[in-house]
Amino acid sequence: FQLFFNLKKTPTYVYLFYYKSWMHTPEALAKHYIAYNAKFLGNTEVEAPKGTEVVKDAVRKLKFQRHIKKSEGQKIPKVELQISIYGVKILDPKTKDVEHNCQLHRISFCADDKTDKRIFTFICKDSESNKHLCYVFDSEKCAEEITLTIGQAFDLAYKKFLESGGKDVETRKQIGGLQKRIQELETENAELKKQLQDLEEQLMIAHVPPVGSISTRQQSTDIFDMVPFSPVTPLVPVPASNGCPPPPPTTLPPDISKDLFGAEPFDPFTCGAADFPPDIQSKLDEMQEGFKMGLTLEGTVFSLDPLDGRC
Repeated sequence: FQLFFNLKKTPTYVYLFYYKSWMHTPEALAKHYIAYNAKFLGNTEVEAPKGTEVVKDAVRKLKFQRHIKKSEGQKIPKVELQISIYGVKILDPKTKDVEHNCQLHRISFCADDKTDKRIFTFICKDSESNKHLCYVFDSEKCAEEITLTIGQAFDLAYKKFLESGGKDVETRKQIGGLQKRIQELETENAELKKQLQDLEEQLMIAHVPPVGSISTRQQSTDIFDMVPFSPVTPLVPVPASNGCPPPPPTTLPPDISKDLFGAEPFDPFTCGAADFPPDIQSKLDEMQEGFKMGLTLEGTVFSLDPLDGRC
């Protein structure tokens, strides 16, 4: 059967069942996970995100590679599958180390072998290379159940995305932009503190008189014989000279965009939509595109030569 979602207009759900419905409670997949044991034949790159012939070629290729490795004395590694609304994790059953983590919105096709009852596969888009990889497994005659569980997890994940992510994408982008701006200001503040500390250390070194000498300079002046500025002492206006008003305060030309320390001053009115971090936007767009493509579940015939279960 097929499970398909359409996000172009109003979200619609189309379920075409042969004879089964979802077999797990939503809480089991949302708050926990469903675990299955299987043998991992491996993964291989495919040219398309969907298609029966695509997975047939991948299964045939990986089976051939496993037969060669079997002749060399290598066994098919056992893995544990943990299926939840957060993805399909492939773990080492002994160490529990995660070997692969396939997010559901990246999985576009899932199928089980109707002749073998053990072989199942799914196509997932790799997060780093963006290539479509076909994962092939050999289970203990529960291939169809695993396929249905992945379909149910996809269904629940899609609903959760609409409730928590799909409806307020812009809000999440704005929050991400503010978080990024806070980090930039904290970094800028730390750099200014470091520069100020360096200046204070230089002034302290300049105030230290040579050994054996007597300092004739009063403590109230700096190295330029000027009274150091103190933020506590108010500024005294400069008296008029020869009856003329004091010169106007020196102002920076409007084209200077950096402050005394060489950093761009923060202006809360210039922080616009362009400052939103692109990573958050790309992740949300990617999830939306993944769910828009939908997940296709199929029961098909991969090959006429079943894999030897003793390997």
